[in-house]
Amino acid sequence: MLIRDIRNCEYYRALDDSILCELLHPVKESLPEMPFSIAHAIVEPGKSTKPHRLRTSVEVYYILDGEGRMFINDELAYVHQGQAIYIPPHSVQYIQNTGNIDLRILCIVHPAWRLADEEVLNI
Repeated sequence: MLIRDIRNCEYYRALDDSILCELLHPVKESLPEMPFSIAHAIVEPGKSTKPHRLRTSVEVYYILDGEGRMFINDELAYVHQGQAIYIPPHSVQYIQNTGNIDLRILCIVHPAWRLADEEVLNI
């Protein structure tokens, strides 16, 4: 049985400037049958991630806590706890924390996240 506890996860500053821990990744966990990865991201109050895109992967954000503004290509939506956001492949995306607490997001990527698939943009 494989169980990962978010309280024991190692966080780091991700390419998009969020604070991230990879909860489950098929390569790191030797789970070739698992076609997706799951990460926990934190965006601090008043901060935002950098505009970026995944070239081939679909991403879903599930807002665990907080609120913000989600940008996908030319669209903007206000988001909050309990919402799931679908991000198509090759979409320019970023999220801003507009609240007073950490914006906490569960990030599900299919196929699993790969460094070569992510592109941070200077716009």
